[in-house]
Amino acid sequence: MSNIRVEAVKELFSRKPLVVEAPGEKVSDYYGIHTFGLETMKKYLPTEAYENVKKAVDTWGYIDRRSADSVAAAMKAWAMSFGVTHYTHWFHPLNGSTAEKHDAFFEPTKDGKMFEHFGGKELIQQEPDASSLPSGGIRNTFEARGYTAWDPSSPAFIVEKTLCIPTVFVSYTGEALDFKTPLLKSLFALDEAAVDVCQLFDKDVNKVIATLGWEQEYFLVDEALFYARPDLLLTDRTLMGHASARDQQLADHYFGSIPERVSAFMRDLEFDCFKLGIPVKTRHNEVAPNQFECAPVFEEANLAVDHNQLLMDIMKKVARKHNFRALLHEKPYKGINGSGKHNNWSMLTNTGVNLLAPGTNPKSNLQFLTFIVNTVKAVHDYADLLRASVMSAGNEHRLGANEAPPAIISVFIGQHLTRILQEIEDKVPAVDMTPDQKTELKLNIGKIPQILLDNTDRNRTSPFAFTGNRFEFRAVGSSMNCAAPMTILNAAVANQLREFKVEVDTLIEKGAKKDEAIFRILRKYIIHSKKIFFEGNGYGEEWKQEAERRGLSNIKDAPEAFKTYIDPKSIDMLGRLNVLSERELNARYDIRLEMFAKKIQIESRVLGDLAVNHIIPTVIKYQNRLIENVKGLKDILPANEFADAASYQLNAIRRISKHKALILEMVEEMVNARREANKIEDVRLLADAYSTKVKHFLNEIRYHIDKLELIVDDDLWPLPKYRELLFAR
Repeated sequence: MSNIRVEAVKELFSRKPLVVEAPGEKVSDYYGIHTFGLETMKKYLPTEAYENVKKAVDTWGYIDRRSADSVAAAMKAWAMSFGVTHYTHWFHPLNGSTAEKHDAFFEPTKDGKMFEHFGGKELIQQEPDASSLPSGGIRNTFEARGYTAWDPSSPAFIVEKTLCIPTVFVSYTGEALDFKTPLLKSLFALDEAAVDVCQLFDKDVNKVIATLGWEQEYFLVDEALFYARPDLLLTDRTLMGHASARDQQLADHYFGSIPERVSAFMRDLEFDCFKLGIPVKTRHNEVAPNQFECAPVFEEANLAVDHNQLLMDIMKKVARKHNFRALLHEKPYKGINGSGKHNNWSMLTNTGVNLLAPGTNPKSNLQFLTFIVNTVKAVHDYADLLRASVMSAGNEHRLGANEAPPAIISVFIGQHLTRILQEIEDKVPAVDMTPDQKTELKLNIGKIPQILLDNTDRNRTSPFAFTGNRFEFRAVGSSMNCAAPMTILNAAVANQLREFKVEVDTLIEKGAKKDEAIFRILRKYIIHSKKIFFEGNGYGEEWKQEAERRGLSNIKDAPEAFKTYIDPKSIDMLGRLNVLSERELNARYDIRLEMFAKKIQIESRVLGDLAVNHIIPTVIKYQNRLIENVKGLKDILPANEFADAASYQLNAIRRISKHKALILEMVEEMVNARREANKIEDVRLLADAYSTKVKHFLNEIRYHIDKLELIVDDDLWPLPKYRELLFAR
């Protein structure tokens, strides 16, 4: 092995698991101790201020300045009891990560001394500048003003010695510059629309929240090997590397015994999560070697999104403590499973009813069917927008790669529900039915069992699958902010529920009974959305052909998928709901394109550098070694023996020359294509150029490098190979 690989592997085998001890005997001893939640708030706040905050959170109201001052004083006192010295407004900018600017808890006095201070003004609003964060043209870099504003629905928390206050981030003119602002607006729209529909069934319902349970997949790689791979260091994925003889084909890693070092990392990660109130409950080995997953108990969607963003940050920090690096890229290794972030979504009423869980009587079952059918229709009508919300340069590699759902958006509901919806569809329109037929239909609906888990298998190839009491949006990428797809899903369902309520009310005004009106509209929606239902293998070629016959789109190219953001249909729906304005959608479209182009640009630069400065010198060195060997054989062997003795070497020399020449030729072509693309100022044309003119070189150059890896002496190969990256732990 090359020196860098030797040192990396030596360092790896010197690793010992870090001893990790829990901060309490039971999780309940320390769960949420670093979170300023309602329970803690109640201890520190005057009763009136506490009730004002709670009411504002429950009713989407405002918190008055007096209450804000009380909350700020309580937060400061609580945080300082943990030795906290600074505070920050913590937000989700449109680059996909989180952002923070720390300020100390003090103010100067006139006599040159200091006193600890944190008031309602500092709590409610800050001006972090953050002018270099993506804005999509909403503001210029020299127009620095941007405001963060406190989100009281997500509790403040402590990381190290800093109090972190979840906030939204908006421009000077009020446009959203973050993921949280439109998410909150979509949750408000869904709450209003769902309550209106619930009133048809239960007058006690006055609030509906969207719930989210994410499943976070990730890879771990030893830090020594990570630093020996410049592509992993700079792009989060391997831009070259031949498949290991053994990878995931034995399925022996999946749900297997967790390696000791990894288990220590997981325990440490969970301790930090529990202190922050993140209810991580599940951990296990995933399909690919060195791939793992963790998942929490479901929470209110806004809080769940914050917790997922926080978890990804904590995961990276804890991994370093254990001499690992956490890889959140959707496809860090070619040829084995990539990583997703399955978003399990449902709706919960203030009366404790999960609207996507069937009940025990016809009335609750009819409510269940109403929300199931309306959700399916929303996904049908805004499938392209949902796809756009999960598409990225990284997720392009994963979607449809026999490990994740295809780019075709379909819905799986299972045989039992399919049969019930078919029964509704097969009935003649309710207005023509006799009273007996109507009663029979209601009774059939009433036979839906309360627990559908045993009647609904999980279709892992479906992008949007019903799994008993929730929908699982499986197409979300592992590195993504969940807020993007959740915003679109919430908004699409809210829009659909509004439409449903209007149609039902119209029929009732014309004389139809309520249940009759609901059945008629549901039947119409089932027929309208029928083409999106699919129960089979989403990986199969047959489904691609069938989906095309049905008229379902299959957009695999990210820049093409992003166009849906500025489609008039998207602009109209999101604008009417006050979730995203046309200007904000255009900004997001441009930002997604810019991020895509930059990632391909970086990968292209890194691959070109590695090819020319690492791989080519190595193969020349090995080729020269072969040439010297051939010359030596020619000197000592008779002519009739030389050809056989040197055949392998001569063939290897020829193959090396061929691959080397093609690599150098394609690197030059790629660099030229990149230079031409970089001259383009319009980000929409720039992203298209990188997608069509540059991106293909990444796979083409890689092909020849991977072939050389099989030829060149292992002692010389400069980069850790897949067998080391995947199996050394």
